[in-house]
Amino acid sequence: MPSPKLVPLELADDERLTLTAWSRRRKTAQALADRSRIILACAEGGTIGGVAAELGVSRDMVSKWRGRFLQGRLEGLTDEPRPGRPRLISDEQVGQVITATLEQAPAGGDTHWSTRSMARSQGMSQSAVSRIWRAFGLKPHIVETWKLSADPQFIEKVRDVVGLYMSPPENALVLCVDEKSQIQALDRTAPCLPMLPATPARMTHDYVRNDTTSLFAAFDLAGGPVIAQPYRRQRHQEFLRFLKLIDAAVPKDLDLHLVLDNYATHKTPAIHQWLLKHPRFHLHFTPTSSSWMNLVERWFAELTNRKLRRSAHRSVTELDTDIRKWINEWNKNPRPFVWTKTADETLQTLAAYCRRGQQPGTLGRPTASGANASTRRCP
Repeated sequence: MPSPKLVPLELADDERLTLTAWSRRRKTAQALADRSRIILACAEGGTIGGVAAELGVSRDMVSKWRGRFLQGRLEGLTDEPRPGRPRLISDEQVGQVITATLEQAPAGGDTHWSTRSMARSQGMSQSAVSRIWRAFGLKPHIVETWKLSADPQFIEKVRDVVGLYMSPPENALVLCVDEKSQIQALDRTAPCLPMLPATPARMTHDYVRNDTTSLFAAFDLAGGPVIAQPYRRQRHQEFLRFLKLIDAAVPKDLDLHLVLDNYATHKTPAIHQWLLKHPRFHLHFTPTSSSWMNLVERWFAELTNRKLRRSAHRSVTELDTDIRKWINEWNKNPRPFVWTKTADETLQTLAAYCRRGQQPGTLGRPTASGANASTRRCP
């Protein structure tokens, strides 16, 4: 029984429901959940000492929030405004900073605002401008590139390629084909220094360029293995040789569906004549300026990040050999990249991006213009 000195604590039905919800919801602040449990326990007739022992809190805490609830009911459980320094920057001044950032050019011919130039313009501190920009996600120092395809058959090609990714034909192999051109055989001017505790690996910023090579690659959509061949040049003759390599590597009973970009070497008369003699080859062209739809580009990113970016090679022959070894290791345990967005979802994302782009200051990287936005890697 509660002490006779305590004022009885009784709850209305709606108060009990609200306190119970606060005490159980995962998204409720932990402090508010603890206070709710204290009030519920006190309403059941618990003493201050008994509730404190049951919930593992101090007697002072139980007494404080019991009294606060009796005075203000549910609103009494929230934190009161704390005293502190009054605001020095009004909402109107914040609005002026945002408007100037988005709509006005800085003085002196600068291309974009800095925190210092904006602070001088608005008569406030640099840290205040920085806080306002962070609060509203404004980053004047950053610019991103973007590109929208002007292909008149864009929608038809998107549906064709995405349909091929999501519903591959039976008794056929889907290959994503492209060239990674101008791979440089770079040798650093000094040996690379290994990583040490608290020190990253280091290499010289300058290098010696020992010519270039081009890598033709065909990425198997189903399993992830790659057919690849480096060539010194990137002409239709090399592309024709690569098609013959694919023809020899793939069993004759399978049709071949190749996803390609619109590079001129893919459409020469010699290529056309060869394709007529090999009817199992079916070409699917991505829209212009839409290389993000070709999944072999995602594989090229793996090659660049995991092999080429930190490598040093004294000759093109050494570079070609190193690339072949890495591809052989990849093919021992290949992993496919799975396209996850339907054609309609891809087009809707692109349409939403275009609508955002009609508003000043809203252009950013289009979510539909990168393979990362629509693919995932199988474990």
